[in-house]
Amino acid sequence: MEFFCYHRDRPGSLPVRERLAEEHWSYMDRFELIARGPTFSGGVVTGSVHVVVVADAAAARAFAFEEPIHQAGGYRDVLVRRWRNVLGRTMWDFPGGREGGGRLVLGFGSGEPADLVPRHPGELIAYGPLLSDDGTAWLGTAALVRSADPRAVLTAGRYDAVEVHDWEFGGRR
Repeated sequence: MEFFCYHRDRPGSLPVRERLAEEHWSYMDRFELIARGPTFSGGVVTGSVHVVVVADAAAARAFAFEEPIHQAGGYRDVLVRRWRNVLGRTMWDFPGGREGGGRLVLGFGSGEPADLVPRHPGELIAYGPLLSDDGTAWLGTAALVRSADPRAVLTAGRYDAVEVHDWEFGGRR
């Protein structure tokens, strides 16, 4: 099963991140990842995205909460949601390459699903619905995009809240 994890940094956590960088990467190397990388605001790291394939929701929570930077108190909160890889590929297969970064777009909603068929597929690095643990309820959409208008991948007015964060390709492969 695929899960979307977004670890949001707590203020002042950069020294923890720097001290545990190799431990974090080694931990991530143990998992099958669809996408990963840090988020930014004004050039400052604000979080980390990890889209992981694991057996179930319990394994996804273990993945997110046993991560070394989280264990050291570097994150203020963690979002873990079941996710479906609509594009059927990893970020490393994105035809636009790793140069140039992109944006993380999170749309939070409920009820009737929206945007199950992606718009602007050439701009999408990773894309899929956020789902309940059992996969039956739609809770929003998460996308990594390279676009001048990242919000355009979501249907306007269909989400309760939308967040857009600067994002870069991360990790090693």
